[in-house]
Amino acid sequence: MADGASGAAERSVQVKLVLLGEAAVGKSSVVLRFVSNEFQANKEPTIGAAFLTQKCRLEDRVLRYEIWDTAGQERFHSLAPMYYRNAQAAVVVYDVTKASSLEKAKTWVKELQRQANPNIVIALAGNKVDLVQPSSSSSGAATPETEDEADDATATPGENAGAAGSEPETLRQVPREEAEAYAQEAGLLFFETSAKTGDGIVEMFTEIAKKIPIDQILASSRGTGRPGAAGGRTGAGQEGVNLDENAGKGKEACNC
Repeated sequence: MADGASGAAERSVQVKLVLLGEAAVGKSSVVLRFVSNEFQANKEPTIGAAFLTQKCRLEDRVLRYEIWDTAGQERFHSLAPMYYRNAQAAVVVYDVTKASSLEKAKTWVKELQRQANPNIVIALAGNKVDLVQPSSSSSGAATPETEDEADDATATPGENAGAAGSEPETLRQVPREEAEAYAQEAGLLFFETSAKTGDGIVEMFTEIAKKIPIDQILASSRGTGRPGAAGGRTGAGQEGVNLDENAGKGKEACNC
């Protein structure tokens, strides 16, 4: 990533991004897939928030995502404004096999639109599509998730796992068309993702990066001396990881 030229340094920008959503929709798994291209089936639940970083190259610009992965449990809700304050982007995650998680996502979107940065780029992500695709295999009965279980139980169909031998598509509770129509009406980017398989993850962060007003951020940061003025810590988390070893990247793809 090091270009060596001072001009390249001027073109890099820090972007503060926050993940929000109900517990157990897979927020931490989405971030882990993006940052280190890994998936852990039984991650511990996030307490408060986790901080990770990842670089994303778009043409001649480098974005340094400073990612705050917030806990989904209701008892941590009051902490959320601390993390989405001054954020340039947000990913609101729901579980395609759990209709109530979309309703919770909508409340997060309303809160962001009311209280966050007025220019914030918001993406709505329907996670766990691996559970509703024909290639998905249901092995055994899964136990229902509780609020205190891992945010990332992507390998289990949650409260819909009762019927053994069900066709994968019957697990879907949120039709893509319904969520996509809501996102369009609310002015959001929309994606369906699988942290387990990696489907849609890089594409989502790439599209978010394209919507970030980089020139505006750089212009406003010249007075502060801090590129991006993201307000996050540096040096934490993982960065500069090659996410997409197996899939080819387009010219405008996130080249992390």
